[in-house]
Amino acid sequence: MATGLSTPRSDAGAVDAFVRQARALAVGRKEEGRLILALDATMSRQPTWDLACDIQAQMFDAVGRTNRLNVQLVYYRGFGQCAASRFVADTAALKKLMMRIDCRGGRTQIGKVLSHALKENARGKVHALVFIGDAMEENVDDLAQRAGELGLKGVPVFLFQEGSDPAATSAFREIARLSKGAWFRFDRSSAETLAKLLASVAVYAAGGLAALEARGKAEDRLMIEHLSGRKS
Repeated sequence: MATGLSTPRSDAGAVDAFVRQARALAVGRKEEGRLILALDATMSRQPTWDLACDIQAQMFDAVGRTNRLNVQLVYYRGFGQCAASRFVADTAALKKLMMRIDCRGGRTQIGKVLSHALKENARGKVHALVFIGDAMEENVDDLAQRAGELGLKGVPVFLFQEGSDPAATSAFREIARLSKGAWFRFDRSSAETLAKLLASVAVYAAGGLAALEARGKAEDRLMIEHLSGRKS
């Protein structure tokens, strides 16, 4: 990751917990899962950045270890800056990457994130794309085109919207629909629920629908409803 910035240390534990728990329930799929975690790191998210870190920290409880999930971090901020890590399976490497992020002013670059996911999927199967953001300042038809392509390739996009910006809500819902993923909203009052839903996405990426069915939590059943038309 080409940056030398720092961010609150709560990110370190967040990523550690994320990868550890995501590996825990990798069943039902022979190959390793690959998940892209994309973050809007523009300045509008600065006031609640710590909340997002806390949500990530709550994503998963450690229930075991398997090496079945690889996670790639993607983020955008500032003037056209959009960066991606390599896919990593060890928590220490991902922790170092996350600790370099802080928020900078700039416009959204969701289109770049979706295009990047398509390119990565062409190199090797991507099982899910998670996006966390609060705004949309792009041509929604262009985003819809890329979301539809991801849907055809079997890459669901799970969008977690911070706040209630109407343009973002409309676009995020359409991206979720076209990619056969899901859209959720979160704020300070729903942090715990959001963490559970993110855990379900990670379990799905690691092991497919079979992993969600095996775990059988309420949030897993909700994800299964969204994904019932997809094959694991």
